[in-house]
Parts: sequence; structure tokens; C-alpha cells
Amino acid sequence: MGDWQEDDDRTRALRSPVPTPVARDETTPRAVSRVYGKARKGSAPVRPLPGSPGSPAGPAGSAGTPPGTPPGAPSSGGKGGFRMPNVSLRPKGGGGPRRPGRWFLRILAGLLVLLLVLAVGGYFTIDSRLKRIEALGDYEGRPADTPGTNWLLVGSDSREGLTKAQRRKLATGSSVGRRTDTMMLLHIPDGDGRPTLVSLPRDSYVPIDGHGSDKLNAAYAYSDGGPKLLAKTVEQVSGLRIDNYMEIGFGGFVGIVDAIGGVEIDVKQNIKDPKAGINLKKGVQTLDGGTALGYVRTRATGAVPDFDRTQRQRQFFSAVVKKAASPGVLLNPFTSVPLAFSATDSVAVGTETGSFDLLSLALAMGDNPVTTVVPIGSLPTINGQSVVKWDREKALRMFRALAEDKPVPKDVLAK
Repeated sequence: MGDWQEDDDRTRALRSPVPTPVARDETTPRAVSRVYGKARKGSAPVRPLPGSPGSPAGPAGSAGTPPGTPPGAPSSGGKGGFRMPNVSLRPKGGGGPRRPGRWFLRILAGLLVLLLVLAVGGYFTIDSRLKRIEALGDYEGRPADTPGTNWLLVGSDSREGLTKAQRRKLATGSSVGRRTDTMMLLHIPDGDGRPTLVSLPRDSYVPIDGHGSDKLNAAYAYSDGGPKLLAKTVEQVSGLRIDNYMEIGFGGFVGIVDAIGGVEIDVKQNIKDPKAGINLKKGVQTLDGGTALGYVRTRATGAVPDFDRTQRQRQFFSAVVKKAASPGVLLNPFTSVPLAFSATDSVAVGTETGSFDLLSLALAMGDNPVTTVVPIGSLPTINGQSVVKWDREKALRMFRALAEDKPVPKDVLAK
């Protein structure tokens, strides 16, 4: 004890004096400390900040959490060490990675819009280029409207637009004026039935208003005739009201066939006809425009040349329209565009006929129509001319069935 006391005396000068406790006057205002720049209220002692040495541990997982941090937020201290903030790796905008399907749909939609614009533009272009003529008109005694749609299809021997060299090549001759080389009546039913295509032989001996009786094609050739008189004559002898008229000349015929790359025809026999400019062998073959023109014009075959001729005309017309309306032609701009311009340059239609009517014609011909000819009764010679007289009873039954939008009786159809 003595040593301790002695040591204590020697070091007393080095030790800080112990302050004498002073009684606190409760009436004296207590000093107010400041915490983070604000006055701290209350009389509780100041406690260390959480996470500092000597501070009491907070709730589980809260040690080392900075003040103001929401409960449950990640800690930057404590036993677990530094924790990465919960940062999303998703690209800005929240769109996620681009999917290829979206781009495909956008491209497809763009193509559809482009096709629609082209289709609409093409329609108005074609419709504006169509040559329209006065072919149908009202007159006293005209047949009333009947079910279905009736077309009068005419192929004229007009050389309009052909040069001398083309006339020689196509063996069309140099005749001036126009005559009807081909006449067909197409009936398209309102229902689901098949269309009917009827050939009207050009030598048919029929009454013509103002001219007595003559060959059917004379109605077109008269100086006061033409499309109007021809349509009127067909209406009067058939009892059918014609709804649409279409006419095409030699030049247009050749241009349309060449525009679709020719047409495949099953030639039934060898045909050699210098007047028509053809020398064909029997069998299936593709005919170009010039050869096709000779094929439908020739009268060098059959005991009844005009009858065989009408068969070839129906066969060829059906083949041309079917190919022209096929997807391989319509969807190929290298064939559809030349076809459209060739058709509008060479086809004349009635004033009541538009592009949609022509489309319905093409679709009808692609629907495997029934093809036939007006029933023939006799082939007399009248006024030095060989003519064709119809079987009146059978012809009336045929036209009556078409007027009622019914199939033509089988016993009336040509064999």
C-alpha cells in the first residue's frame, strides 16, 4: 500500500484533476444540442448513430443501415458486407428484346397496302383506257330484263391498227370496213349454275330490222348498222336482253394471245389453209397470236365449214380467257401488265360495261362453261348465198331456258 501511495503522489502532477461535482440548478435552462442542423427536443441523452461503434444492434438485418433507409432496403454494411443494389437489366423502354415475328407482320402489312394501292390504281387506269361505244339502247318492243347476265361477244375482221406488213404476215387481206367474223352469246346465271356459251353462226338467216331477212353479220355491215343494229337483231331473235357488249378486232386478238404467252389448243385434224396463213398438224400445241387467228378464221375443214368454225372459236375463246384469268398470268406483272394494256388498246365495250364487268366475264369463263351452238335446221341457198337456218323449235327452247336462268335441255345442246 505504501508503494502505491508513494507512486500516486509522484504522478499526481501528471494526472488531470478530478472535477468536483456541482449540483445542477433545475431552474437554469438546459442547453439544447443540434442534430443534423435541427434542434433536438426532449431530455433523453444523445445516442450513437446506428452502425457506429458501441451502438446497440437494431432489428435483425438492420445493422449498418444508413439513416433514412426504408425498411427492407439492402444494407451497405454489417456482416454480409456490401450488397449490390437491385438494378434491373431490362432495356430502357420496357419493350424487351425485339421479336422477328413483329417485323414479318409489319413487312406483310406493308406489302398488302402496296398491292391494294396498285390494284386500285390499276383499276382506274384500265377503266379509263377502255374504248366505249354505243352498242345497246332502248327501243319499242325491247325484251324485258331477265335473270342472269347476258353478254354479246363479237370478233370483227377489222384491220385497224395493222400495217401492210402485218396484214401480209397474218393473211388478213386488205378489205376495208368491218364485218363480224365471230358472234357468241354468253349467259352467266345468278345462282351457282354453269355459264352457257352459245355460238351464233355468222351466216344465220334472220330478220333484221329495216332490211328484211339476211345473214346475221349483215346487221353489222350495213351502212346504217353496226354494234347497235347487231345487238338489236340478236335480242329480237332470241328474246334475251343483252346486258353487256364486247368487241375485238384482228390486231387486238393477236396482241392478247401473245401477251399471255400463247395458248394451248388440241387441234383435232391437220389443217392447211394458205388463205388463213396456217399449216397445223393434229395434236396438242401452243399457238401464238398469228397462228391462233388463222385457226379460228379458217373455213377449210368439215362438211359444214361454218359449223366447224364456230366450234373452234368457242374452244379457243374459252382457252384464252381461262389462261388470262389464271393466277400464273394475273399475279405475274410481266404478263398481266402487257395483257391489260393490250386488251384496253384493242377491245371496245358498251358504255354500260366497266372493268368489274370484264372481271366477272373472265371468272365466268374460268368456271367451265357449257359450250354449244344454236340448233341448226337446214343449210339452204337463198339469193345465191349459202345460209344457215335455225331449228326454230329447239332454238326457242334454248333461249327460253336461258331467259328463265335454267340449264339448257340436253337434247337441244349440239353433239
